[in-house]
Amino acid sequence: MATASSTAVPTLIGSVQRALRLLEAVGAHRDGAPAKQLAREAGLPLPTAYHLLRTLTHEGYLRRENGVFLFGAAAERLVDDGALHSRRGAMAQSLARWRDIIGTPVYCAVYREGEIELLAAADTPAVPAVEEWAPFRETGYAHAIGQCLLSQLDDKARQDHLDRHPVQPLTRHSVRDRAALLARLRASEHVQPVVERQEYALGTVCAAIPIAAGFTAAAVAISVPLDQEDRLLPAIERLRIEVSSLLRSFVFSISI
Repeated sequence: MATASSTAVPTLIGSVQRALRLLEAVGAHRDGAPAKQLAREAGLPLPTAYHLLRTLTHEGYLRRENGVFLFGAAAERLVDDGALHSRRGAMAQSLARWRDIIGTPVYCAVYREGEIELLAAADTPAVPAVEEWAPFRETGYAHAIGQCLLSQLDDKARQDHLDRHPVQPLTRHSVRDRAALLARLRASEHVQPVVERQEYALGTVCAAIPIAAGFTAAAVAISVPLDQEDRLLPAIERLRIEVSSLLRSFVFSISI
């Protein structure tokens, strides 16, 4: 009795293969191409190409403009998501490298669509990151990276953020009220780094610096135990140098 070979060719779906060839053909033309040309380049009969092009257009992977087919929103999202994944992977590698060089946890966050978003953090069991015991995005007034992000906003955006996330002291060291926070943020607009001492977590001090990310407010930060506070400013200065070097090389991008 014959047995199946472990190297048997897998079952392939011909219509999917033909659709992918059409997408590849569309991708070869920045300004789009008509159905007849795409059918020819994909090696498909014209009726088959028409059917697949209509289906891909209906699903949003293509769009037709002035008689030519171009990538649609669904295909562009796939490309954007892939690029975003690649950028975040590069960012995670950078944070891990800085963590190893500086010897502290390193964090990166952005202010997007009215909220603070922690993109990544790099730590080790020996140098753990600060535990998120209170919702990070809602307590930006109490941690260095949040204060650094808020200091980059205009007054209207700050007020809107604080309307939605009112100042509520988390520790006895936290800023006490909105007026005090706003005064601190205005003072820190031209002063770097932003330093926070036990305002979010007792026993921990943090520092953050802004980074260039197009029109997005962004920041990186470090944290150290309170008994190692003398390391904080030298470490954040080293991080500033590392970040500046990487930004100049056009390698590090967190554009969202």
